[in-house]
Amino acid sequence: MQKIIIAIDGYSSTGKSTIAKQLAQTLEYIYVDSGAMYRAVTLYALQNGFINDDEFQIDEFVHDLHKVHLKFEFNPDLGYSEIVLNGVNVEKEIRTLEVSNFVSQVSAIPEVRYQLVKIQRKLGEDRGVVMDGRDIGTVVFPDAELKIFMNASPEIKAKRRYDELIARGDEVNFEEVLRNVRERDYIDSHRKDSPLIKAEDAIEIDNSDLTLEEQFDKIMGLVKMTLEDYE
Repeated sequence: MQKIIIAIDGYSSTGKSTIAKQLAQTLEYIYVDSGAMYRAVTLYALQNGFINDDEFQIDEFVHDLHKVHLKFEFNPDLGYSEIVLNGVNVEKEIRTLEVSNFVSQVSAIPEVRYQLVKIQRKLGEDRGVVMDGRDIGTVVFPDAELKIFMNASPEIKAKRRYDELIARGDEVNFEEVLRNVRERDYIDSHRKDSPLIKAEDAIEIDNSDLTLEEQFDKIMGLVKMTLEDYE
């Protein structure tokens, strides 16, 4: 059967990774969380003192980018791959609110995007990939056979993110998470390099009122129709 590339873009906390993992497992495709890559680079910047609440040493950080080595390692217990930064699994560390507060700034740096897009394109050379992020259908894979654009209301997105952080044991408040969601949405959609926009041929899915099962059924239907077109 012909394999395709499924590009899933959208705002933060719209469930891109959740649906991408489900699709990849069902289709036996490779799943690539591009957001995890940007979060890992952001974690590196934080760990090495390049960014904090007061300043961002961009030139020094860019000069140090060659020391950042990323890869994905498959976790058989979870059924998908996790991000590894310089030999260390950092899947948990990259999901903190601290990383969330800085990832949009780091992602806006052209040198960072250039390096990661190059890696992402390499991962999709043989098709059979589900990749989610902010510019997958517009920049990374503009020729993807199926493009999905995920959206939801800010309050719904913040509630999802808040519940996720609380379940992990993080001490956060809802207003702080809502503020972070709105700030990230603004930065992502207004940055100069590869802003978050819906590709002209992308199908928008607003999942504010959809259950996970309804969302999966709806998008899997689109996948099946797309695969039929390429048989």
